Amino acid sequence: MSVNDRPSGQQPTPYDSAFLKACRREPVPHTPVWFMRQAGRSLPEYLKVREGIPMLESCMRPELVKEITLQPVRRHDVDAAIYFSDIVVPLKAIGLDLDIKPGVGPVVAEPIRTRADLARLRDLTPDDVWYVTEAIGLLTAELGATPLIGFAGAPFTLASYLVEGGPSRNHEHTKAMMYGDPQLWADLLDRLADITGTFLKVQIEAGASAVQLFDSWVGALAPADYRHSVLPASAKVFDAVASYEVPRIHFGVGTGELLGLLGEAGADVVGVDWRVPLDEAARRVGPGKALQGNLDPAVLFAGPAAVETKAREVLDAAADLEGHIFNLGHGVLPTMDPDALTRLVAFVHENTRR
Repeated sequence: MSVNDRPSGQQPTPYDSAFLKACRREPVPHTPVWFMRQAGRSLPEYLKVREGIPMLESCMRPELVKEITLQPVRRHDVDAAIYFSDIVVPLKAIGLDLDIKPGVGPVVAEPIRTRADLARLRDLTPDDVWYVTEAIGLLTAELGATPLIGFAGAPFTLASYLVEGGPSRNHEHTKAMMYGDPQLWADLLDRLADITGTFLKVQIEAGASAVQLFDSWVGALAPADYRHSVLPASAKVFDAVASYEVPRIHFGVGTGELLGLLGEAGADVVGVDWRVPLDEAARRVGPGKALQGNLDPAVLFAGPAAVETKAREVLDAAADLEGHIFNLGHGVLPTMDPDALTRLVAFVHENTRR
């Protein structure tokens, strides 16, 4: 039975939420809203509770994860919580020597460059991430009818960090492996797909109502390369959790040319960044998928009138969609005014009530 199955004659559950209804392309009472990176650096209460605690350590403290995940739900009245973690957590959990350096991002001590290096990528087990199970149990007890979104990094983006050794502008080592040793590349992504699938299963079995696969760097690829060298691994991840019948969201940055392929990989909901209007994105994705997005995060710095104007443009472009979840076209920026996000949620709710 799915964690979102609706018990009869009981209190409202996440199944009844506007967010999950939109994911299922069902009528909604209002357009649901949540924000990528809503739990984090833009909130003063987040900075306070995380003071002096390294990022990866904070992801492994269940009570702290619960508090950080709940903060934007309390403050903004968003329609879903997103589990506070990082895409490299499962890689750290299997023993890789990596850290998240402030102002830089994930840094890997010994990049994966050879077939021998693959041996360092052992299978992930639920016991490796016991703190995820515990934190989600604490969260679902607090959230009640508000759904919790679990997430993971997609195989391509994880591979890019591992092969490059950290963030990269050009992904030269990554592409060199993909083009120069396609079998090693395929084996690397397949191994990462297994790890990622397990990580999402742990979150769903603990109580997550939906999952999102982040492919932050995949916009660096041409469609033909994505189809041949990436899509099989992403599809394997989505297939791994298909039986749970929770909505599966797929998001990447700079993926306007890949939107149809992101849906083809197995997503129920395709996330759209700010570069493609939602009506055009729907044409590229095709029928049978909900869309998520896609206000440019930088608009939030322009003042309330501009935010409302641009938000209305997003809502107008989404007017004929089967299912729409309002979100930014990428994550909340650390210097963003939290009150601007709160006002945006209220604006979307007020202007889309059925």
